[in-house]
Amino acid sequence: MTQAQALAILKTGVNVYLTGSAGAGKTYLLNQYIKYLENHDIPVAVTASTGIAATHMNGMTIHGWSGIGIRESINDHDLDALEDKQYLWKRFDKARVLIIDEVSMLHAHRLDMVEKVCRRFKRNNKPFGGLQVILSGDFFQLPPINRSNDPDLKDMVIYSEAWALMNPAICYLTEQHRQEDEVLTNILNTIRDDSIDEEHYKHLETRLNADLPQGIRATRLYTHNANVDTENDMELGTINSEERVFNMSSTGPEPLVEILKKSCLAHQSLRLKVGAEVMCIKNNFEEGYVNGTRGKVVHFLDSDGTPVIELYNGKVIYATPSTWEIEENGKVKASISQLPLRLAWAITIHKSQGMSLDNAEIDLSNTFAYGMGYVALSRVRTLSGIRLVGFHPDSLKVDPKVLAFDQGLRNESTANEQMFSKLKKGEQEKLEHDFILRMGGSITTGKKSKQPILKVSTIMITKELLDQGKTIAQISKDRGLTKGTITHHIEQIVEQFPETIITHIRPKQKDIDIVKKANSTLEGEEVGKLSPIKTILDKSGHKLSFEDIRLAKLFI
Repeated sequence: MTQAQALAILKTGVNVYLTGSAGAGKTYLLNQYIKYLENHDIPVAVTASTGIAATHMNGMTIHGWSGIGIRESINDHDLDALEDKQYLWKRFDKARVLIIDEVSMLHAHRLDMVEKVCRRFKRNNKPFGGLQVILSGDFFQLPPINRSNDPDLKDMVIYSEAWALMNPAICYLTEQHRQEDEVLTNILNTIRDDSIDEEHYKHLETRLNADLPQGIRATRLYTHNANVDTENDMELGTINSEERVFNMSSTGPEPLVEILKKSCLAHQSLRLKVGAEVMCIKNNFEEGYVNGTRGKVVHFLDSDGTPVIELYNGKVIYATPSTWEIEENGKVKASISQLPLRLAWAITIHKSQGMSLDNAEIDLSNTFAYGMGYVALSRVRTLSGIRLVGFHPDSLKVDPKVLAFDQGLRNESTANEQMFSKLKKGEQEKLEHDFILRMGGSITTGKKSKQPILKVSTIMITKELLDQGKTIAQISKDRGLTKGTITHHIEQIVEQFPETIITHIRPKQKDIDIVKKANSTLEGEEVGKLSPIKTILDKSGHKLSFEDIRLAKLFI
Protein backbone atom coordinates (compact mmCIF):
# COMPACT_ATOMS: atom_id res chain seq x y z
CA MET A 1 0.00 0.00 0.00
CA THR A 2 1.26 3.50 -0.83
CA GLN A 3 1.23 6.42 1.59
CA ALA A 4 -1.45 8.16 -0.50
CA GLN A 5 -3.74 5.13 -0.31
CA ALA A 6 -3.25 4.82 3.46
CA LEU A 7 -3.92 8.54 3.95
CA ALA A 8 -7.19 8.25 2.03
CA ILE A 9 -8.29 5.44 4.36
CA LEU A 10 -7.34 7.44 7.46
CA LYS A 11 -9.45 10.38 6.25
CA THR A 12 -12.60 8.24 6.30
CA GLY A 13 -12.39 8.07 10.10
CA VAL A 14 -11.98 4.29 10.54
CA ASN A 15 -9.62 2.89 13.15
CA VAL A 16 -6.31 1.92 11.56
CA TYR A 17 -3.22 -0.15 12.27
CA LEU A 18 -0.43 1.41 10.20
CA THR A 19 2.58 -0.82 9.61
CA GLY A 20 5.45 -1.54 7.22
CA SER A 21 9.18 -2.08 7.29
CA ALA A 22 11.60 0.32 9.00
CA GLY A 23 11.89 3.39 6.79
CA ALA A 24 8.55 2.85 5.05
CA GLY A 25 7.42 6.32 6.09
CA LYS A 26 4.99 5.54 8.90
CA THR A 27 5.96 8.58 10.98
CA TYR A 28 5.92 10.86 7.92
CA LEU A 29 2.41 9.69 7.02
CA LEU A 30 1.18 10.23 10.58
CA ASN A 31 2.52 13.78 10.51
CA GLN A 32 0.68 14.38 7.22
CA TYR A 33 -2.55 13.15 8.78
CA ILE A 34 -2.00 15.29 11.88
CA LYS A 35 -1.67 18.36 9.64
CA TYR A 36 -4.88 17.38 7.83
CA LEU A 37 -6.77 17.08 11.14
CA GLU A 38 -5.43 20.40 12.42
CA ASN A 39 -6.44 22.11 9.16
CA HIS A 40 -9.98 20.90 9.79
CA ASP A 41 -9.94 21.90 13.48
CA ILE A 42 -10.08 18.31 14.73
CA PRO A 43 -8.08 17.97 17.96
CA VAL A 44 -5.67 15.03 17.94
CA ALA A 45 -3.74 13.44 20.81
CA VAL A 46 -0.31 12.40 19.57
CA THR A 47 1.38 9.73 21.66
CA ALA A 48 3.90 6.90 21.46
CA SER A 49 5.02 3.97 23.60
CA THR A 50 8.43 5.61 24.16
CA GLY A 51 9.64 9.17 24.63
CA ILE A 52 12.09 9.17 21.71
CA ALA A 53 9.35 8.01 19.33
CA ALA A 54 7.03 10.73 20.63
CA THR A 55 9.54 13.45 19.69
CA HIS A 56 9.18 12.70 16.01
CA MET A 57 5.60 13.96 16.14
CA ASN A 58 5.87 16.49 18.98
CA GLY A 59 3.79 14.22 21.18
CA MET A 60 4.09 12.54 24.57
CA THR A 61 4.06 8.97 25.86
CA ILE A 62 0.73 7.15 25.95
CA HIS A 63 1.44 6.32 29.61
CA GLY A 64 1.69 10.02 30.46
CA TRP A 65 -1.14 11.21 28.23
CA SER A 66 -3.68 8.68 29.52
CA GLY A 67 -2.64 8.94 33.17
CA ILE A 68 -1.95 5.19 33.55
CA GLY A 69 1.73 5.83 34.32
CA ILE A 70 3.57 2.67 35.38
CA ARG A 71 0.46 0.89 36.67
CA GLU A 72 0.24 -2.79 35.85
CA SER A 73 -3.54 -2.86 36.19
CA ILE A 74 -6.44 -0.50 36.62
CA ASN A 75 -9.73 -0.88 38.52
CA ASP A 76 -12.77 1.30 39.16
CA HIS A 77 -11.12 2.88 42.20
CA ASP A 78 -8.09 3.84 40.10
CA LEU A 79 -10.37 5.33 37.47
CA ASP A 80 -12.18 7.34 40.15
CA ALA A 81 -8.81 8.68 41.34
CA LEU A 82 -7.84 9.69 37.80
CA GLU A 83 -11.06 11.66 37.49
CA ASP A 84 -9.79 13.99 40.22
CA LYS A 85 -7.03 15.18 37.87
CA GLN A 86 -8.31 18.25 36.06
CA TYR A 87 -5.60 18.18 33.40
CA LEU A 88 -6.81 14.76 32.25
CA TRP A 89 -10.34 16.09 31.79
CA LYS A 90 -8.99 18.88 29.58
CA ARG A 91 -7.06 16.38 27.46
CA PHE A 92 -9.95 14.03 26.92
CA ASP A 93 -12.54 16.80 26.44
CA LYS A 94 -10.54 18.09 23.49
CA ALA A 95 -9.34 14.83 21.93
CA ARG A 96 -11.20 13.41 18.94
CA VAL A 97 -8.41 11.28 17.45
CA LEU A 98 -5.80 9.24 19.33
CA ILE A 99 -2.50 8.24 17.71
CA ILE A 100 -0.19 5.72 19.40
CA ASP A 101 3.16 5.13 17.68
CA GLU A 102 5.64 2.26 18.21
CA VAL A 103 2.97 -0.11 19.52
CA SER A 104 5.26 -3.13 19.16
CA MET A 105 6.81 -2.01 22.47
CA LEU A 106 3.43 -1.50 24.19
CA HIS A 107 2.09 -4.33 26.38
CA ALA A 108 -1.35 -5.68 25.48
CA HIS A 109 -2.66 -5.11 29.00
CA ARG A 110 -1.59 -1.45 28.89
CA LEU A 111 -3.51 -0.84 25.67
CA ASP A 112 -6.52 -2.37 27.44
CA MET A 113 -5.96 0.05 30.33
CA VAL A 114 -5.84 3.03 27.96
CA GLU A 115 -9.07 1.87 26.32
CA LYS A 116 -10.85 1.74 29.70
CA VAL A 117 -9.59 5.21 30.65
CA CYS A 118 -10.81 6.63 27.32
CA ARG A 119 -14.31 5.21 27.81
CA ARG A 120 -14.45 6.58 31.37
CA PHE A 121 -13.38 10.14 30.50
CA LYS A 122 -15.33 10.35 27.23
CA ARG A 123 -18.47 9.06 29.03
CA ASN A 124 -18.98 6.82 26.00
CA ASN A 125 -19.10 3.00 25.92
CA LYS A 126 -17.91 2.76 22.34
CA PRO A 127 -14.33 1.38 21.94
CA PHE A 128 -11.88 4.02 23.19
CA GLY A 129 -14.85 6.24 24.04
CA GLY A 130 -15.63 6.92 20.37
CA LEU A 131 -12.18 8.26 19.47
CA GLN A 132 -10.70 7.42 16.09
CA VAL A 133 -7.64 5.37 17.04
CA ILE A 134 -4.55 4.97 14.87
CA LEU A 135 -1.93 2.49 16.01
CA SER A 136 1.41 2.46 14.25
CA GLY A 137 4.34 0.09 14.52
CA ASP A 138 6.15 -2.94 13.21
CA PHE A 139 6.05 -6.28 15.03
CA PHE A 140 9.37 -7.29 13.47
CA GLN A 141 10.88 -4.65 15.72
CA LEU A 142 11.37 -5.03 19.45
CA PRO A 143 8.61 -6.35 21.68
CA PRO A 144 7.76 -4.86 25.07
CA ILE A 145 10.67 -4.81 27.52
CA ASN A 146 10.14 -7.18 30.43
CA ARG A 147 7.60 -9.17 28.47
CA SER A 148 6.91 -12.67 29.68
CA ASN A 149 8.26 -15.73 27.93
CA ASP A 150 4.79 -16.59 26.75
CA PRO A 151 5.24 -18.80 23.69
CA ASP A 152 2.04 -17.42 22.22
CA LEU A 153 3.26 -13.81 22.34
CA LYS A 154 0.21 -12.73 24.31
CA ASP A 155 2.03 -9.60 25.50
CA MET A 156 1.72 -8.03 22.05
CA VAL A 157 -1.09 -5.52 21.45
CA ILE A 158 -2.53 -7.55 18.59
CA TYR A 159 -3.80 -9.97 21.24
CA SER A 160 -5.35 -7.31 23.49
CA GLU A 161 -9.09 -6.95 24.06
CA ALA A 162 -8.77 -3.35 22.88
CA TRP A 163 -7.41 -4.48 19.49
CA ALA A 164 -10.45 -6.69 18.93
CA LEU A 165 -12.80 -3.91 20.03
CA MET A 166 -11.33 -1.28 17.71
CA ASN A 167 -11.16 -3.77 14.77
CA PRO A 168 -8.56 -1.70 12.88
CA ALA A 169 -8.25 -1.51 9.13
CA ILE A 170 -4.74 -2.71 8.24
CA CYS A 171 -2.58 -0.33 6.17
CA TYR A 172 0.72 -2.04 5.29
CA LEU A 173 3.12 0.44 3.65
CA THR A 174 5.41 -1.14 1.07
CA GLU A 175 7.53 1.83 -0.06
CA GLN A 176 11.03 2.49 1.35
CA HIS A 177 12.16 6.01 2.33
CA ARG A 178 14.93 5.81 4.94
CA GLN A 179 17.71 3.55 3.63
CA GLU A 180 19.81 5.11 0.92
CA ASP A 181 21.45 2.00 -0.53
CA GLU A 182 19.82 -0.95 -2.24
CA VAL A 183 22.05 -3.58 -0.63
CA LEU A 184 21.01 -2.70 2.93
CA THR A 185 17.35 -2.45 1.89
CA ASN A 186 17.54 -5.95 0.36
CA ILE A 187 19.17 -7.34 3.52
CA LEU A 188 16.41 -5.87 5.71
CA ASN A 189 13.65 -7.17 3.42
CA THR A 190 15.10 -10.69 3.41
CA ILE A 191 15.25 -10.62 7.24
CA ARG A 192 11.52 -9.83 7.27
CA ASP A 193 10.82 -12.59 4.75
CA ASP A 194 13.06 -15.08 6.58
CA SER A 195 14.92 -15.57 3.29
CA ILE A 196 18.35 -14.15 4.12
CA ASP A 197 21.05 -16.18 2.33
CA GLU A 198 24.82 -16.53 2.05
CA GLU A 199 25.16 -13.52 -0.27
CA HIS A 200 23.54 -11.22 2.29
CA TYR A 201 25.73 -12.58 5.07
CA LYS A 202 28.81 -11.84 2.95
CA HIS A 203 27.73 -8.20 2.59
CA LEU A 204 27.38 -7.95 6.36
CA GLU A 205 30.75 -9.60 6.94
CA THR A 206 32.39 -6.77 4.98
CA ARG A 207 31.31 -4.47 7.82
CA LEU A 208 33.06 -6.47 10.58
CA ASN A 209 35.49 -3.99 12.21
CA ALA A 210 35.20 -1.85 9.07
CA ASP A 211 36.14 1.83 8.90
CA LEU A 212 33.34 4.38 9.11
CA PRO A 213 33.01 7.72 7.28
CA GLN A 214 34.81 10.58 9.00
CA GLY A 215 33.12 13.53 10.61
CA ILE A 216 30.21 11.98 12.51
CA ARG A 217 30.92 10.07 15.70
CA ALA A 218 29.34 6.64 15.65
CA THR A 219 26.68 5.70 18.17
CA ARG A 220 27.49 2.34 19.78
CA LEU A 221 24.63 -0.12 20.11
CA TYR A 222 24.72 -3.11 22.46
CA THR A 223 22.21 -5.78 23.39
CA HIS A 224 22.80 -5.64 27.16
CA ASN A 225 22.88 -2.82 29.69
CA ALA A 226 26.04 -4.32 31.25
CA ASN A 227 28.02 -3.75 28.02
CA VAL A 228 26.60 -0.25 27.74
CA ASP A 229 27.59 0.59 31.31
CA THR A 230 31.15 -0.77 30.84
CA GLU A 231 31.64 1.24 27.65
CA ASN A 232 30.25 4.42 29.18
CA ASP A 233 32.36 4.07 32.34
CA MET A 234 35.49 3.63 30.22
CA GLU A 235 34.72 6.74 28.15
CA LEU A 236 34.01 8.76 31.28
CA GLY A 237 37.40 7.73 32.66
CA THR A 238 39.20 9.24 29.67
CA ILE A 239 37.93 12.74 30.49
CA ASN A 240 40.45 14.67 32.56
CA SER A 241 38.15 16.85 34.61
CA GLU A 242 36.40 16.92 37.98
CA GLU A 243 33.87 14.14 38.54
CA ARG A 244 30.52 14.92 40.15
CA VAL A 245 28.47 12.16 41.79
CA PHE A 246 24.69 12.34 42.12
CA ASN A 247 23.03 9.77 44.40
CA MET A 248 19.44 8.57 44.22
CA SER A 249 17.11 9.14 47.18
CA SER A 250 14.04 7.04 47.88
CA THR A 251 11.04 6.68 50.20
CA GLY A 252 8.68 3.80 50.78
CA PRO A 253 8.81 -0.01 51.02
CA GLU A 254 11.82 -1.57 49.32
CA PRO A 255 9.81 -3.83 46.94
CA LEU A 256 7.96 -0.80 45.54
CA VAL A 257 11.19 1.20 45.36
CA GLU A 258 12.79 -1.64 43.37
CA ILE A 259 9.89 -1.55 40.89
CA LEU A 260 10.48 2.17 40.38
CA LYS A 261 14.22 1.70 39.91
CA LYS A 262 13.67 -0.89 37.18
CA SER A 263 11.03 1.13 35.39
CA CYS A 264 12.83 4.49 35.23
CA LEU A 265 16.38 3.33 34.27
CA ALA A 266 17.93 5.96 36.53
CA HIS A 267 21.27 5.09 38.15
CA GLN A 268 21.44 4.81 41.92
CA SER A 269 24.77 6.60 41.66
CA LEU A 270 25.31 8.77 38.57
CA ARG A 271 28.84 9.97 37.77
CA LEU A 272 29.24 12.97 35.43
CA LYS A 273 32.00 15.19 34.07
CA VAL A 274 32.07 18.17 31.74
CA GLY A 275 32.23 16.64 28.27
CA ALA A 276 30.22 13.54 29.16
CA GLU A 277 27.67 12.43 26.56
CA VAL A 278 24.28 11.85 28.17
CA MET A 279 20.73 10.78 27.35
CA CYS A 280 17.57 11.93 29.10
CA ILE A 281 15.42 9.16 30.57
CA LYS A 282 12.25 11.08 31.38
CA ASN A 283 9.92 13.45 29.55
CA ASN A 284 9.98 17.09 30.58
CA PHE A 285 8.23 19.17 27.97
CA GLU A 286 8.62 22.44 29.85
CA GLU A 287 12.40 22.04 29.95
CA GLY A 288 12.45 20.90 26.31
CA TYR A 289 13.52 17.27 26.47
CA VAL A 290 12.03 13.76 26.44
CA ASN A 291 13.06 10.21 27.16
CA GLY A 292 15.81 9.48 24.60
CA THR A 293 17.00 13.06 23.97
CA ARG A 294 20.83 13.17 23.78
CA GLY A 295 23.37 15.90 24.54
CA LYS A 296 26.63 16.75 26.35
CA VAL A 297 27.44 18.09 29.82
CA VAL A 298 28.98 21.54 29.30
CA HIS A 299 28.95 23.02 32.80
CA PHE A 300 27.92 22.60 36.45
CA LEU A 301 26.21 25.55 38.13
CA ASP A 302 28.33 27.07 40.88
CA SER A 303 25.31 27.55 43.13
CA ASP A 304 24.12 23.95 43.50
CA GLY A 305 26.11 21.83 41.04
CA THR A 306 23.20 21.38 38.62
CA PRO A 307 24.50 19.89 35.33
CA VAL A 308 24.04 22.12 32.30
CA ILE A 309 23.38 20.02 29.18
CA GLU A 310 23.69 21.21 25.60
CA LEU A 311 21.41 19.03 23.48
CA TYR A 312 22.41 17.93 20.00
CA ASN A 313 19.84 20.35 18.58
CA GLY A 314 21.67 23.27 20.23
CA LYS A 315 19.21 23.84 23.10
CA VAL A 316 20.53 24.05 26.64
CA ILE A 317 18.74 22.46 29.60
CA TYR A 318 19.35 22.34 33.33
CA ALA A 319 19.20 18.78 34.64
CA THR A 320 17.41 19.05 37.96
CA PRO A 321 16.28 15.92 39.87
CA SER A 322 13.10 14.19 38.74
CA THR A 323 10.75 12.14 40.88
CA TRP A 324 9.14 8.81 40.04
CA GLU A 325 6.20 7.77 42.23
CA ILE A 326 3.79 4.92 42.87
CA GLU A 327 0.37 6.14 43.99
CA GLU A 328 -2.43 4.19 45.58
CA ASN A 329 -5.78 5.68 46.53
CA GLY A 330 -4.40 9.12 45.84
CA LYS A 331 -1.47 8.69 48.23
CA VAL A 332 2.21 8.29 47.32
CA LYS A 333 3.32 4.85 48.48
CA ALA A 334 6.90 5.00 47.18
CA SER A 335 9.11 7.44 45.33
CA ILE A 336 12.64 7.86 44.03
CA SER A 337 14.47 11.04 43.07
CA GLN A 338 17.46 11.28 40.74
CA LEU A 339 18.78 13.26 37.78
CA PRO A 340 16.90 12.03 34.69
CA LEU A 341 20.15 11.20 32.86
CA ARG A 342 22.28 8.26 31.73
CA LEU A 343 25.70 8.26 30.09
CA ALA A 344 25.21 7.79 26.34
CA TRP A 345 28.37 7.09 24.39
CA ALA A 346 26.73 3.70 24.13
CA ILE A 347 23.04 2.80 24.30
CA THR A 348 21.02 -0.39 24.12
CA ILE A 349 19.36 -1.50 20.92
CA HIS A 350 16.03 -1.16 22.73
CA LYS A 351 16.75 2.54 23.32
CA SER A 352 17.74 3.06 19.69
CA GLN A 353 14.30 2.10 18.38
CA GLY A 354 12.78 5.13 16.68
CA MET A 355 16.18 6.72 15.90
CA SER A 356 17.75 7.29 12.46
CA LEU A 357 21.55 7.21 12.58
CA ASP A 358 24.27 8.15 10.09
CA ASN A 359 26.91 5.91 11.68
CA ALA A 360 26.66 3.13 14.24
CA GLU A 361 28.95 0.58 15.88
CA ILE A 362 26.81 -2.48 16.54
CA ASP A 363 27.48 -5.57 18.63
CA LEU A 364 25.21 -8.45 17.57
CA SER A 365 27.22 -11.23 19.19
CA ASN A 366 24.85 -11.86 22.08
CA THR A 367 21.25 -11.03 21.17
CA PHE A 368 18.50 -12.39 23.40
CA ALA A 369 15.26 -11.39 21.67
CA TYR A 370 13.78 -11.71 18.21
CA GLY A 371 14.05 -8.49 16.25
CA MET A 372 17.25 -7.09 17.83
CA GLY A 373 19.41 -7.52 14.75
CA TYR A 374 16.73 -6.13 12.46
CA VAL A 375 16.15 -3.06 14.61
CA ALA A 376 19.87 -2.32 14.99
CA LEU A 377 20.63 -2.58 11.26
CA SER A 378 17.54 -0.62 10.24
CA ARG A 379 18.55 2.39 12.38
CA VAL A 380 21.31 3.20 9.85
CA ARG A 381 20.77 4.75 6.42
CA THR A 382 23.58 2.98 4.53
CA LEU A 383 25.58 -0.23 4.81
CA SER A 384 28.79 1.85 4.80
CA GLY A 385 27.53 3.56 7.97
CA ILE A 386 27.58 0.27 9.89
CA ARG A 387 30.57 -1.14 11.77
CA LEU A 388 29.92 -4.55 13.26
CA VAL A 389 32.08 -5.22 16.31
CA GLY A 390 30.37 -8.55 16.96
CA PHE A 391 28.02 -10.71 14.95
CA HIS A 392 26.15 -14.00 15.12
CA PRO A 393 23.75 -15.21 12.39
CA ASP A 394 21.09 -16.00 15.00
CA SER A 395 20.83 -12.27 15.71
CA LEU A 396 18.89 -11.86 12.45
CA LYS A 397 16.28 -14.49 13.21
CA VAL A 398 12.67 -13.40 13.34
CA ASP A 399 9.90 -14.95 15.36
CA PRO A 400 8.06 -17.56 13.23
CA LYS A 401 4.79 -16.55 14.87
CA VAL A 402 5.41 -12.94 13.82
CA LEU A 403 6.09 -14.17 10.26
CA ALA A 404 2.78 -15.98 10.27
CA PHE A 405 0.53 -13.14 11.43
CA ASP A 406 2.54 -10.60 9.39
CA GLN A 407 1.43 -12.44 6.26
CA GLY A 408 -2.12 -12.16 7.55
CA LEU A 409 -1.64 -8.39 7.99
CA ARG A 410 -0.33 -8.12 4.41
CA ASN A 411 -3.38 -9.97 3.10
CA GLU A 412 -5.78 -7.75 5.06
CA SER A 413 -3.98 -4.64 3.81
CA THR A 414 -4.32 -5.80 0.20
CA ALA A 415 -8.04 -6.45 0.73
CA ASN A 416 -8.50 -2.96 2.27
CA GLU A 417 -6.57 -1.40 -0.59
CA GLN A 418 -8.86 -3.05 -3.12
CA MET A 419 -12.03 -2.21 -1.20
CA PHE A 420 -11.24 1.49 -0.76
CA SER A 421 -9.95 1.82 -4.32
CA LYS A 422 -13.44 0.89 -5.57
CA LEU A 423 -14.93 3.94 -3.88
CA LYS A 424 -16.00 6.59 -6.34
CA LYS A 425 -14.70 10.14 -5.85
CA GLY A 426 -18.03 11.33 -4.49
CA GLU A 427 -18.26 8.39 -2.06
CA GLN A 428 -14.74 9.02 -0.69
CA GLU A 429 -15.49 12.74 -0.27
CA LYS A 430 -18.77 11.98 1.54
CA LEU A 431 -17.01 9.66 4.00
CA GLU A 432 -14.39 12.34 4.68
CA HIS A 433 -17.08 15.05 5.01
CA ASP A 434 -19.17 12.96 7.42
CA PHE A 435 -16.13 12.17 9.57
CA ILE A 436 -15.14 15.84 9.87
CA LEU A 437 -18.66 16.82 10.95
CA ARG A 438 -18.92 13.88 13.36
CA MET A 439 -15.72 15.04 15.06
CA GLY A 440 -16.91 18.65 15.30
CA GLY A 441 -14.40 19.87 12.75
CA SER A 442 -14.55 22.53 10.07
CA ILE A 443 -15.10 21.63 6.41
CA THR A 444 -13.25 24.79 5.36
CA THR A 445 -9.54 24.41 6.00
CA GLY A 446 -7.35 27.04 7.59
CA LYS A 447 -10.12 28.31 9.86
CA LYS A 448 -7.71 28.96 12.69
CA SER A 449 -4.14 28.26 13.61
CA LYS A 450 -3.63 25.79 16.44
CA GLN A 451 -0.64 25.25 18.66
CA PRO A 452 0.06 22.20 20.83
CA ILE A 453 -1.89 22.73 24.05
CA LEU A 454 0.90 21.71 26.41
CA LYS A 455 3.37 24.09 24.83
CA VAL A 456 1.10 27.08 24.44
CA SER A 457 -0.46 27.00 27.89
CA THR A 458 2.82 27.22 29.80
CA ILE A 459 4.37 29.73 27.41
CA MET A 460 1.33 31.99 27.58
CA ILE A 461 1.47 32.05 31.37
CA THR A 462 5.08 33.21 31.17
CA LYS A 463 4.16 35.73 28.45
CA GLU A 464 1.43 37.23 30.60
CA LEU A 465 3.89 37.81 33.46
CA LEU A 466 6.48 39.15 31.01
CA ASP A 467 3.91 41.58 29.60
CA GLN A 468 3.37 42.81 33.17
CA GLY A 469 6.99 44.00 33.19
CA LYS A 470 8.30 41.29 35.52
CA THR A 471 11.94 40.20 35.39
CA ILE A 472 13.15 36.66 34.73
CA ALA A 473 13.92 36.24 38.44
CA GLN A 474 10.42 37.40 39.42
CA ILE A 475 8.72 35.11 36.89
CA SER A 476 10.88 32.21 38.04
CA LYS A 477 9.80 32.80 41.65
CA ASP A 478 6.11 33.26 40.76
CA ARG A 479 5.96 30.10 38.65
CA GLY A 480 8.24 27.88 40.71
CA LEU A 481 10.39 27.15 37.65
CA THR A 482 14.12 27.56 37.07
CA LYS A 483 15.48 30.72 35.45
CA GLY A 484 16.73 28.49 32.64
CA THR A 485 13.22 27.28 31.94
CA ILE A 486 11.85 30.83 31.93
CA THR A 487 14.61 31.93 29.56
CA HIS A 488 13.66 29.01 27.28
CA HIS A 489 10.03 30.18 27.38
CA ILE A 490 11.09 33.72 26.44
CA GLU A 491 13.08 32.39 23.48
CA GLN A 492 9.91 30.67 22.24
CA ILE A 493 7.77 33.76 22.97
CA VAL A 494 10.05 35.98 20.91
CA GLU A 495 9.86 33.47 18.05
CA GLN A 496 6.07 33.06 18.16
CA PHE A 497 5.18 36.63 19.18
CA PRO A 498 7.92 38.91 17.78
CA GLU A 499 5.97 42.03 18.82
CA THR A 500 6.42 41.17 22.52
CA ILE A 501 8.20 43.94 24.47
CA ILE A 502 11.22 42.56 26.35
CA THR A 503 13.32 45.72 26.73
CA HIS A 504 12.98 45.52 30.52
CA ILE A 505 15.04 42.31 30.60
CA ARG A 506 17.69 43.60 28.17
CA PRO A 507 21.21 42.85 29.45
CA LYS A 508 24.06 45.34 29.39
CA GLN A 509 25.07 46.44 25.89
CA LYS A 510 28.68 45.33 26.48
CA ASP A 511 27.45 41.78 27.17
CA ILE A 512 25.43 41.79 23.95
CA ASP A 513 28.45 43.07 22.01
CA ILE A 514 30.88 40.45 23.32
CA VAL A 515 28.42 37.61 22.64
CA LYS A 516 27.86 38.95 19.13
CA LYS A 517 31.61 39.21 18.55
CA ALA A 518 32.27 35.68 19.84
CA ASN A 519 29.52 34.23 17.65
CA SER A 520 30.88 36.01 14.56
CA THR A 521 34.14 34.06 14.88
CA LEU A 522 32.38 30.68 14.70
CA GLU A 523 31.97 28.67 11.52
CA GLY A 524 29.75 25.88 10.21
CA GLU A 525 27.51 24.02 12.65
CA GLU A 526 29.00 25.84 15.65
CA VAL A 527 27.42 29.19 14.68
CA GLY A 528 24.87 30.18 17.30
CA LYS A 529 25.63 27.31 19.69
CA LEU A 530 26.12 28.23 23.31
CA SER A 531 29.01 25.97 24.26
CA PRO A 532 31.48 27.32 21.64
CA ILE A 533 30.47 30.89 22.46
CA LYS A 534 31.05 30.32 26.19
CA THR A 535 34.42 28.71 25.52
CA ILE A 536 35.54 31.81 23.61
CA LEU A 537 34.24 34.15 26.32
CA ASP A 538 35.88 32.13 29.13
CA LYS A 539 39.24 32.25 27.35
CA SER A 540 38.95 36.03 26.91
CA GLY A 541 38.09 36.53 30.58
CA HIS A 542 34.37 37.31 30.11
CA LYS A 543 32.58 35.13 32.67
CA LEU A 544 29.02 35.08 31.34
CA SER A 545 26.71 32.21 32.30
CA PHE A 546 24.81 30.18 29.73
CA GLU A 547 21.64 32.04 30.75
CA ASP A 548 23.41 35.38 30.17
CA ILE A 549 24.47 34.25 26.69
CA ARG A 550 20.98 33.00 25.78
CA LEU A 551 19.47 36.31 26.87
CA ALA A 552 22.06 38.36 25.00
CA LYS A 553 21.38 36.41 21.80
CA LEU A 554 17.77 37.62 21.87
CA PHE A 555 19.00 41.21 21.37
CA ILE A 556 21.51 40.55 18.59
